Amino acid sequence: MQIRRVTTARRQRGFGALALLLTGVLALGACDGGGSGDDDAKGGGRDSQREVDEAAARDGSDAEITITPRNGTDNASINRGVRVTVKNGTLVRVSMVDDTTGSEFPGTLAADNKSWEPNGQLERAHKYRIKAEAKDSEGRKAVANSTFTTVSPENSFIGYFTPEDGSTVGVGMPVSFNFDKAITNKAAVERAIEVNTTSGQEVVGHWFGDRRLDFRPRDYWKAGSKVTVTLKLDGVQGGPGITGVQQKSFSFTVGRSQISTVDAEKKTMTVVRDGKKIKTIPITAGSPETPTYNGQMVISEKHKETRMNGATVGFTDDDGKGEYDIPDVPHAMRLSTSGTFIHGNYWGGDSFGKVNTSHGCIGLRDVKGANDKSTDGAWFFDNSLIGDVVVVTNSPDKEIQPDNGLNGWNMSWEEWKAGSAL
Repeated sequence: MQIRRVTTARRQRGFGALALLLTGVLALGACDGGGSGDDDAKGGGRDSQREVDEAAARDGSDAEITITPRNGTDNASINRGVRVTVKNGTLVRVSMVDDTTGSEFPGTLAADNKSWEPNGQLERAHKYRIKAEAKDSEGRKAVANSTFTTVSPENSFIGYFTPEDGSTVGVGMPVSFNFDKAITNKAAVERAIEVNTTSGQEVVGHWFGDRRLDFRPRDYWKAGSKVTVTLKLDGVQGGPGITGVQQKSFSFTVGRSQISTVDAEKKTMTVVRDGKKIKTIPITAGSPETPTYNGQMVISEKHKETRMNGATVGFTDDDGKGEYDIPDVPHAMRLSTSGTFIHGNYWGGDSFGKVNTSHGCIGLRDVKGANDKSTDGAWFFDNSLIGDVVVVTNSPDKEIQPDNGLNGWNMSWEEWKAGSAL
């Protein structure tokens, strides 16, 4: 009996310990989400999460914003490709900030509020930030951002061109480009520049070295025609590591035809306009020691007054000073890069029509101050356009080089076309 009682007691104590252990296991299982209760907990968690996701989807916007260029883009174009669009919604606000200057860059939102583009050309090597906000049909908001950097000057090239947009020029004016980088892929660059004229004349490009490209027809432009030049250089590879950035058009009008012929031997200039002689002017040309170039020359600049110093074109005395230094040469018009001008002369005395005395320029009678309209210098200045042609004949000097100024007319049409990369 005693042993039985002991066994019973032990069993009771064992049952108690087991009950406590089971209670702990059940409690632990409840904390861990295990056991038969785990399935219930999982099912409830999934339902709760599903409800959260569905609520988020209901609250999120259907509007999808796309910004070009994408965030982090380098060497972005300065002319094209910057655009913000939206699907399944409308744009509410778009801002683009130039981080380099700190100013906001203006843009235009389309009438349907579906797209936005900047107004005008961006700057090279600038960092821009775009932030766009849109809403869907239920008014729910969506936001997108992009930061990009435009192409640097080191990795791009541009062409400085003449004549100016909207100008009226003489019949000899070529379209001339001077590039700021050496161009090795000449065909691609030349192909990306279109020159069209209302006269229907064929226009061909000619390369002078690797930085200059001129366009002209076989003969002078027809008077009264309009010339339109379209540049599609944006993204064009001009050479290793350099791309074009210009995407634009410009145009100019060809005025009346005026060809002035200088006879250096007779010391006269005959002005012919639209095929009719309108004036003969006495001149003084280059002296026998420093004669004037022969050939066809195009007026490329006009200055009512300008300074001329012989030292700038290689005419110096024993002390290295210019053989002449005239601070107020009147009515000066440039004919060559090397310094040939046709200009007024108030210091020439009675030399006009009688003796050639200049260092290569063509002189016309004029007065100091350039204020007397009755002088030959003033008359020719007032009646000349940039792009007019001055032809020099019977001078003891050689013919001017075609690339010395805008003087490609001194090449035959065959020679000109041979200089095209196309």
